[in-house]
Amino acid sequence: MARKAIHGQRSPGVTTGESRLARIILDSLSAHVAILDENGFILETNRAWKAFAEENRIGIRPDTLNVNYLEICDSAGGDSAEASSSVAQGIRDVIAGRMEEFVMDYPCHSPRERRWFYMRVTRAAGPGPVRIVVSHENITALKLAEERLRRSEQALWQEKQKLEESNTALRVLLRQREVDQREMEDDVLDNMRRMVLPVLERMARLPLPARARPLVASLEARLGDLTRPFLRRLSAAQAVLTPQEIEVAALIREGRSSKEIADQLNLSLATINFHRRNLRQKLNLRNTRTNLQSFLMGLSD
Repeated sequence: MARKAIHGQRSPGVTTGESRLARIILDSLSAHVAILDENGFILETNRAWKAFAEENRIGIRPDTLNVNYLEICDSAGGDSAEASSSVAQGIRDVIAGRMEEFVMDYPCHSPRERRWFYMRVTRAAGPGPVRIVVSHENITALKLAEERLRRSEQALWQEKQKLEESNTALRVLLRQREVDQREMEDDVLDNMRRMVLPVLERMARLPLPARARPLVASLEARLGDLTRPFLRRLSAAQAVLTPQEIEVAALIREGRSSKEIADQLNLSLATINFHRRNLRQKLNLRNTRTNLQSFLMGLSD
């Protein structure tokens, strides 16, 4: 930021008595550091500052000693004019004691690469004349990581939007499927009432063999259940009831004993009792005083 040079005036009384240790420490810093006097003249720079000046061909001596940094900022034009003006004002505020420090980050791209720097301006501690420390730290890696994070967040947001849209479409399809299923069930039940049950009623009036009459009666009762709420109210349990358990439940509801159910389904009595226990458990009939047949009959109300 504002490191393209113009020649400034020399500042009188430039300090040259820095110790060797201070020079070693200053040159070891990765930040580009310059020391200014109270008028904005550059008194000293470190190795990183000089290397940056040489690499970017700023047009004056690489260490930029005795160049007025404020004048460089004030004379900047083009896209960097506004930011350079803010830098100059920030330095003047620190010199005047109106601010303890001034910080900002800024782009400093070259034809070969994109770069960002973090600038910090502070007063040097201790007695003596005012000395201002200006440092520029390369934060390109951080900025590029932030860009990648923003792109990842944007991509994640877009994927989330797509997922929400898909979920919305799926919910619409499921609702329509439920509507279609109810309509189909209603059609089936209506056809059964009009076409199948009358035939069974006529069969029941025929002189059938004694063994066939219970089967016809059971079939009529089962088909009647389809047109009444019994199986619909049992639907919550149907997800866990097996087809044979549903068949046993229907016969229990009709008042058949375990032996009668076993004979009709050609199963052992132990198997029917096993199904009874499973039905009570799956229908959440924990109280043994609750009659299973009464409960199943209640589903038809």
